[in-house]
Amino acid sequence: MSIDRDKYKMYISILKEELLPATGCTEPIAIAYASAKACEVLGDFPEKIVVKCSGNIIKNAKSVVVPNTGNLKGIKAAALAGVVSGDASREMQVLEALRPLDIDKVKELMDDNMCDVEIIENDANLHIIVKAINEEHEAIVEIIHTHTNISKIEKDGQVIFEKEYERDDFNAPLSDRSVLNVKDIYEFANTVDIDDIQELLDRQIEYNLNIAMEGLNSNYGANIGKILLKFYGDDVFTKVKAYTSAGSDARMSGCSMPVVTNSGSGNQGMTTSLPIIIYAQEKGIQKEKMYRALVLANLISIHQKTGIGRLSAYCGAVSAACGSGTGITYLEDGTLDQIEKTITNTLANVSGIVCDGAKASCAAKIASSLDAAIMAHFLAMSNIAFDVDSGIVKETVEDTISAVGRLGRNGMKETDIEVLKIMLNK
Repeated sequence: MSIDRDKYKMYISILKEELLPATGCTEPIAIAYASAKACEVLGDFPEKIVVKCSGNIIKNAKSVVVPNTGNLKGIKAAALAGVVSGDASREMQVLEALRPLDIDKVKELMDDNMCDVEIIENDANLHIIVKAINEEHEAIVEIIHTHTNISKIEKDGQVIFEKEYERDDFNAPLSDRSVLNVKDIYEFANTVDIDDIQELLDRQIEYNLNIAMEGLNSNYGANIGKILLKFYGDDVFTKVKAYTSAGSDARMSGCSMPVVTNSGSGNQGMTTSLPIIIYAQEKGIQKEKMYRALVLANLISIHQKTGIGRLSAYCGAVSAACGSGTGITYLEDGTLDQIEKTITNTLANVSGIVCDGAKASCAAKIASSLDAAIMAHFLAMSNIAFDVDSGIVKETVEDTISAVGRLGRNGMKETDIEVLKIMLNK
C-alpha cells in the first residue's frame, strides 16, 4: 500500500461522512430537520415557527419540490412538513413518514401564516435557525456549515446543547480534508480493500440507479434525461448524461426515492456516481474496477468541494462531473497523468457555471457539465491538456483545484448576492 495506514483510515472516514442517504433536495430537508428537532425540544405542537436562513439556503429551497408533500415548494412547506410529521432521528430522511393527512395539515398551516421566514444577512453560506413557539415556551435549533450540524439548542432561553464553531470555516464540522490530494486518492483507489467500502458503494449504486430509472420511466420536470435519449441517440456517452439528468429530473421535482449524496448534495452524488455505473454496465467492465473508479470519483469531487464549500454561486455539478470524468478515465485504464489531465481539462472549460438554486434546470446543467467532462476525458486519453496559465490553469493539478476553490469561494461572492436578489425580485 502506497499511502500510510492513518491516511487510509481517514479516506474511509471521509467517504462514510459524505456518502449519505437523503430524501429530497438537501436544503429544504435541512430546514425540515431543524424544524422537526425544534418541535421535539419544545415538546408540543407549536403555535408559530420562525425560520431564519442564509441566502444560499433560501436560493436552494425556494423553487424545489419538497418530497412527499404533493408538489409543495419552498421554505414554508419544508418547515411545516417537518413540524407536522418530521422524524428528526432520521436526519436527511426526516420526511419519509409524511402521509396524505399530514399534507393536508401542512397546506392548512401555510394558509394560516403559521410560519415566518427571515434572511440571515452577511453570514455563513449554510445557516439555519428555527424557533418554535407555543404559549410561553419556545425552542431554538441552529444548524451551520453542514446540513445536519446542529450547533446550538435552546429551550426557554436556556442553552441545552452548544458546540463551538468558526463562522467562516465551513469545513470545521468535517474530518480533516488536508489529507486529500489527487496522487494519494489515485493510490487509495488502486489499493483499497473492497470489503472496506463495498457496502457504502453498493448503496450508492442501488439508490442512485433506482432514481435515475424512475426519472426515465416517469414524467418529472423538463424530462431532460428522456429528451437526451430521444434526440441524441443511445450511445454510451448519451446514456451517461441521460441517466444522470433523469435522476435530477426526478429529485428536483419531488420524487420521494432516496439518493446517496456527495458533499452534502444529492445532485452531486448522482453526477459523481451514475456516469461511472452506466459506463461500466454498458462496457461490461468488471465490478471491482467500477468500485475503484467510484472511490476515485467520489474523493476527487470531495477534494474540489473542500475549497469551494457546500453552497456557493459555483454550480456543484461541475465538480461532480469532473470527478466522474476521472472515473471514466480510470475505467479506460488511464494513467495518473491522464486522470490529472481530465481534471484540468474539465475545470479549464466549465468552471464558473452559476448556481441559481435547486430546481428543474439543474438536470440540464448536469448534462452540460458531463459533456465537458467527457470531452476532457477524450483529450486526456489523447495526452492533451490545456497549457499552464491558460486562464485559471496552473502548474500542477493541485494548484488548479486550489484556484477553482478560490474562484468559487471568494471570486463569486458578489455573484451569489446578485443571483439571490434576482431570484427574490429585489
